[in-house]
Amino acid sequence: MKNPYDIILRPVISEESTDQMEQRKYTFFVDPRANKVEIKKAVEEIFGVKVAKVNTIRVPGKKKRYGRYSGYTASRKKAIVTLTEDSKEIKIFEGA
Repeated sequence: MKNPYDIILRPVISEESTDQMEQRKYTFFVDPRANKVEIKKAVEEIFGVKVAKVNTIRVPGKKKRYGRYSGYTASRKKAIVTLTEDSKEIKIFEGA
């Protein structure tokens, strides 16, 4: 089994993802090779919560320019994790 910290890279902090936290939905950047079952087990192990559902999204890289040089940002994968009603919440902002 993979290390759960290699699967869950970091939380996504945006206006939309912060609003979804009230509905018990948390968004994370995850390893692009990880599947939904691995993501579910990793979140349950790291945060000690019960996961009801996992939705995944592949985000392609954007074309960027710097002067005459152009390239692409890295492609990544996001996972939106929905917790069960009886599960505790995930504290992303500690001390807030």
